[in-house]
This record gives sequence, C-alpha cells and structure tokens, in this order.
Amino acid sequence: MANHYRRNHHQAFDEECDYLFKAVLIGDSGVGKSNLLSRFANDEFRLDSKPTIGVEFAYRNIKVADKLIKAQIWDTAGQERFRAITSSYYRGALGALLVYDITRRETYESLRKWLRELREFGNDDMVVILVGNKSDLSDSRQVEEEEGKKLAEAEGLCFMETSALQNLNVEEAFLQMITKIHDITNQKTLEANDNIARFNVPSGKEISLVHDEVTATKQPSNCCSR
Repeated sequence: MANHYRRNHHQAFDEECDYLFKAVLIGDSGVGKSNLLSRFANDEFRLDSKPTIGVEFAYRNIKVADKLIKAQIWDTAGQERFRAITSSYYRGALGALLVYDITRRETYESLRKWLRELREFGNDDMVVILVGNKSDLSDSRQVEEEEGKKLAEAEGLCFMETSALQNLNVEEAFLQMITKIHDITNQKTLEANDNIARFNVPSGKEISLVHDEVTATKQPSNCCSR
C-alpha cells in the first residue's frame, strides 16, 4: 500500500463501525483513479502520480444518518496486463466508480468494455457512478458532459464530472455511491426482519426478533442519473 494511504488506514480501525463497504475504481490507465482516491481518502493530489501496479486500497470512515461506515476503496491498474486480478478485485464489491478522462475520447470509448467486465465479474445490483474526470481541463475537452449524462441514463448509472486537481465533486461522487449502498443495505435489513416476523409460530410459543447489524452483500441494480 502506498505511504500516502496509511494515515486513513489506521484511523479507520480506531473507531467501531456499523458497516464495512467495499467499492472499486475502474477505468483506463491515466484517467486519474489514484488521484481521485488520494483526494477522497487524504485530501491529497500528486502531480507526480505514477501508474498503479497491481492493487492498492484506502479506508475512510463516513457517517451516514446514524451509522458509521468504513468505506474500503480499491484502486487497480488500468493496463491490460493486470487483468488477471479481475475476479478477486470485484469480489464483495458493493459499488464502483467507473472513470474516464474528458480530454481523451478513447477512455470514454472504453467504457463499454468496462461495463461488460462489471456485468461479468461484479454483482448484478452493484451501485455504479460514472465519473468524467479532469473537468478542470475544459479547454482540452474531447467528451461533452451531455455525452456522459446520456450514457449514464441509458445504462441506469449515476453521473458526475469531477476534478481531482481542483477537488471538484470528488467528495460528492464517493458519498453518493456510499449513501446509495447504505440506503439499500437498510432496506434489505428491514425486509429480512419483516420476512422473519411473518413466519408462522406454533400456538403458545413466542419468538424474539434480534435486530443485528449486518454487512450488506448486495445493492441496487439502478442508480439515479444526474
């Protein structure tokens, strides 16, 4: 794990959390995945950021409603030679940020490939946020914001343009994903408890329902389009 991720890693274990949510960053190499993560985890941006080798991850604790969530965000290399790690990378992930670079159209054209990979290796109901990064470089833009919105709408994804450099919408993109996962987790817990309560109990016996906090294993098939 890179040194600049460690501070949040230790902080995350210092507090008692209600949930652990795993999410992944995917997209072509050089779209800014690592800087999005370092901005979210430690409010850092590294101009000398090198390509990620293999997998790195960072933690950050987030308060949503009355729950403390430990978000575990995984970052992987976008290069094809590291695709062998794919299945383990997606395992247990409840959400994903699918990232492209608005100044490089080829990274936008690659989104279909990444979506196919998501559907092959990820859960069917994973929360996915489509992110057009490097919005600060609008003079070099090759992908219009409307194109990102239309693709997100067609695929049932959330959408947001971000700038890791200027820290624009980075927090919002991650928090939107985490909040969506949290909401679905609560809904599934309520539904599970409701189903237990509907069990037929033999006459003369009582049943006690224990409302344990559980870690979600699934999340919604659709997200809002923005």
